[in-house]
Amino acid sequence: MLFPEYLKAFCIGVCASVPLGPIAILVMQKSLCYGHRAGFITGLGATTIDTTYATVSIFALALAQDLITRYNCLIYLVGGVIVGLLGAKMAFKDPFKKLGRMEDERGASIGDYAQAVLTALSNPGAIFVMMALFAFFGLDTTEAGAPRILFLILSVAGGSACYWFFFSRLFSHLRKSFNIKTMFWMSRVAGIIIMIIGFALFAEGLYDAVFRGGLSSLQY
Repeated sequence: MLFPEYLKAFCIGVCASVPLGPIAILVMQKSLCYGHRAGFITGLGATTIDTTYATVSIFALALAQDLITRYNCLIYLVGGVIVGLLGAKMAFKDPFKKLGRMEDERGASIGDYAQAVLTALSNPGAIFVMMALFAFFGLDTTEAGAPRILFLILSVAGGSACYWFFFSRLFSHLRKSFNIKTMFWMSRVAGIIIMIIGFALFAEGLYDAVFRGGLSSLQY
């Protein structure tokens, strides 16, 4: 039955958008300063890149799964360091430092969209998150025809767009009562948690390398 697959693809679009990263901060900033439409068009910029990554993931998933299996140890080591650094950046930097003053709500701007696209493109590692989500939800597209692939991609885009619609709507309603200090500490706690996750990933890779000979798979 195909409907559950499209529902899974919709969930992938939502899950890929959820993490509190640069895009979420940007959408939050636009929504708080300029209103819902400015925030939503910014989120659609992220949706564009997420959809692109989903397309790549569908056609590269089989290869990606083989590479992940072969370089599992190295992925844990490098990925742990990257995740830890991202967590440290969130924990020790103020993501709202450049948050401008709140202005009257304005319409959507192509500049907001372009800024989100460029921000999303600056994080190509997000494509691995998309691949991991496809693998986690068990979507096998190796024998999928063009119509099925098209609807899966549209479902991912729909999930991402819906998430940013409600995300921007929420913060546009909080414009008058937004507490930057509270969000700052929430971001700091989230950063510390991400740091711990990064350390755990690195420790797993190190254990695999030392006690299981994980790095031997890299030798030819």
